[in-house]
Amino acid sequence: MLHGREPEISAIDRLLAEVRAGSSGALVVRGEPGIGKTALLEYAAAHGGDLQIMRSVGVRSESDLAFAGLHLLIRPVLDRIAALPEPQRQALEGAFGLADARGADRLLVGLGVLSLLAEAAEDGPVLCLVDDAHWLDRSSLDALTFAARRLGAESVALIMATRGDHMPGLPEIRLRGLSAAAAAAVLEDAVLTPALRYRVLAEAQGNPLALIELPAALSGDASPSRPGGLPLTSRLRAAFAGQVDHLPEATQTLLLVAAMTDRLGEVLAAGERFGFGADALLPAEKAGLVAVDERAVTFRHPLIREAVYQRAPVGLRLAVHAALADVLSGDHNADRRAWHRAAAAVGPDEETAAELERTALRAADRRGYAAAAAAYERAAALTDDAGARGRRLALAAEAATEAGELDRAGALAGEAAEHLTDPLLKARLLHVRSTADFWRGRYGEAHRLVLSAADLVREIAPAQAVRMLTQAFHTGWYVGEPELKDVARLSRIPIPTGDPMGAVARVQAGAFARLVDGTAAGLPPLGDAVADARALLTSNHPREQVLLAGAPLVIGADVHTLEITTRLAEECRARGRIGILPTVLFFLAEAELFHEGRHHDALTTVSSALRIAEDTGQHQWVIQLKSVLAYLAALAGDEEGCRRLCDEAVGGAVVPMQGALWVDWARGVLDLGCGRVEAALTRLEALAQGPGWYHISAMRCVPDLVEAAVRHGKPARARPAFARYERWALLSEQPLPQALADRCRALLGAEDEVEDRYLAALSHRGQPFEHARTSLLYGEWLRRSRRKAAAGGHLREALETFERLGARPWADRATAELEATGTRAPKLRARGILADLTPQELQIVRLAAQGLSNKDIAAQLILSPRTVGYHLYKAYPKLGVASRAELAALDLSDPA
Repeated sequence: MLHGREPEISAIDRLLAEVRAGSSGALVVRGEPGIGKTALLEYAAAHGGDLQIMRSVGVRSESDLAFAGLHLLIRPVLDRIAALPEPQRQALEGAFGLADARGADRLLVGLGVLSLLAEAAEDGPVLCLVDDAHWLDRSSLDALTFAARRLGAESVALIMATRGDHMPGLPEIRLRGLSAAAAAAVLEDAVLTPALRYRVLAEAQGNPLALIELPAALSGDASPSRPGGLPLTSRLRAAFAGQVDHLPEATQTLLLVAAMTDRLGEVLAAGERFGFGADALLPAEKAGLVAVDERAVTFRHPLIREAVYQRAPVGLRLAVHAALADVLSGDHNADRRAWHRAAAAVGPDEETAAELERTALRAADRRGYAAAAAAYERAAALTDDAGARGRRLALAAEAATEAGELDRAGALAGEAAEHLTDPLLKARLLHVRSTADFWRGRYGEAHRLVLSAADLVREIAPAQAVRMLTQAFHTGWYVGEPELKDVARLSRIPIPTGDPMGAVARVQAGAFARLVDGTAAGLPPLGDAVADARALLTSNHPREQVLLAGAPLVIGADVHTLEITTRLAEECRARGRIGILPTVLFFLAEAELFHEGRHHDALTTVSSALRIAEDTGQHQWVIQLKSVLAYLAALAGDEEGCRRLCDEAVGGAVVPMQGALWVDWARGVLDLGCGRVEAALTRLEALAQGPGWYHISAMRCVPDLVEAAVRHGKPARARPAFARYERWALLSEQPLPQALADRCRALLGAEDEVEDRYLAALSHRGQPFEHARTSLLYGEWLRRSRRKAAAGGHLREALETFERLGARPWADRATAELEATGTRAPKLRARGILADLTPQELQIVRLAAQGLSNKDIAAQLILSPRTVGYHLYKAYPKLGVASRAELAALDLSDPA
């Protein structure tokens, strides 16, 4: 019986009921050792007997083996792997060493897990239980966390127990000590003296395991209670170690082997090296320390395993590791064998170091970067030669960076630098440190380091220098205008012809030179440079394509970004490149918004990107995507939503400049739309003329700034920013920025030029929202000029567009202006059929209308097929249809 855990039991009961009803969910049980995490998992197993139960336990000795814990969990359903979409199947097979995984996105393994669990749930609800998740290898933990965050309607429950703060953002139970009454109930049947009972209750501090184990440990201890002595966990380990001390030597040795591997065959094979057989385990079984079946030796509690290992003499530990290395034969045990040999080594050992390096390579090929970093680091520790040690430490630093372990990467890079003289390796280390600093928000230092790295190899490896300088565009963007002018450094480096990254660098150099220098002198047309780069890039260059896609945005050439990202997003979804999707979709949403004014599509794209960024821990993109959502909310007049999103975007410890500037734009546009022109002017003036003037939001807010300044009667306050915008628009080589410049000239210019400027601006109709805003301003000017009949036509057109786009503040203003002409505003149009759909529902019904199956849609949108079906059936009534066959007849395009 579980005393004092009624709320926690209720939470598990609710989750099991939801899974039986067709829903899914995850639950993380957190707490110190002995607090009752395992007991709650056993409760779930006992009360989920009608479900398919899959279990795994994290083992410390396997925490550096990529995907070991995950393989243990899903091994019972691996026979269903053929039913998965090919990229997911290949990713899972690669993770388990069953196929070549090079080139696969590491996050795709998590999606494969989700799909595999959903496939298993076709035979009935599934309950996954993972104990000691803090000892899982990092790759397994990441995959399970990703799958848990994506659970929807698959009939799958995932409950994980951990001591640490892993898996943030998932529903959790945080276990505390039992109440005094519950603790007393645990001891109710124990035969204890009053003094001993009091002491146990005092020292156990409500820890259930301590309440069970301490009575025996304390019964022979006459010393006074020491609440400030050893921590409780150490007391429990000591109690278990005391139980082990009374066992025969042979039993203690086999327990130590079992502490390193729970596989019975391996325990017995290693035991034979010491002359001990299976009968030596019987005393441990009788003592209740382990349970033995035909496959495994299982410790009653993880602390017993830890106590066995920690109490063993160092010499015996080394001997057992060596014995296990001897019995682990075959290629499938190569990684475990290497780690045991490394654990048995007491000094430099090049043969073992080389074996560990091969282990690291295999882990990196499977995208198990944390495991690769650990293997490289241990290999370095076993290496005597300084140069080879530095090289292995450098590889460890690079792998740690890929794993997102930035502090570890920085420390490894610093240690490696002490041993290296090769400029190529030193440059790679500087690049590692730059990447780590960038993701910590230390943009200036990141920029300095990457430029230093490029300088080191400029003469001997120009192609590598170009790659590093393309990264410098990125870091400089976050630092400031002077740093961006380092773009000129590219001209001093010979860029190899035919090199894809070199072609991308030329586009970046052209875009940034136009932006910060205000001239295109000596530069080829940007469109030609983009075309040249696209001709060299293939689907095997996703990261290069991302860099290429972002460059045209800085100079207003949004059409190129739209073309590149539309295709790139499709490729990323088809190939399972989940990690870069938030970046791709961010650029795509900006292009949808700026180039074509497709507000609904931009909202759908950003919402999808935000969910992926949250699920994959890409916190900087979470901030930037929320800031774009805030801007879209401002356009729609959703004041509460805009303010909430702004607060969320800038509420973190590190806020990238780009996200903060988008927030400023959102707040300024909200003020402008709501008629608070003085507040809008103040915000937008600071944004457009501040140190981040070159950022996308700061440059593109200038037309809003001009309107706010003119409406407030202070046009001069907008002129400096507009002068820069005017040059930028011309250099964009695109009609929309030039049309917006004409609108600004109409607002700022002499009275005799106004109409011609408005008509020039209205000649570009490719962006409906901006065209409608120009029509509104022109209509207002016509009405003030007493040309009410002419004004009416423009105001009606503007009103219709604003209503179609859901731009409520602008529609209200157009209505008021139209009625001021003496014309009754037309009745509001009925809401479009897409208005009630969530962004995710809209994505799903569009793909279903194209004839894609639920499985195909799931693969594209990083969901399970059952979740797709759930959203489809929610969308049908909103659309007035009863089946997917009717979707093809609907117009599901953006109303823009």
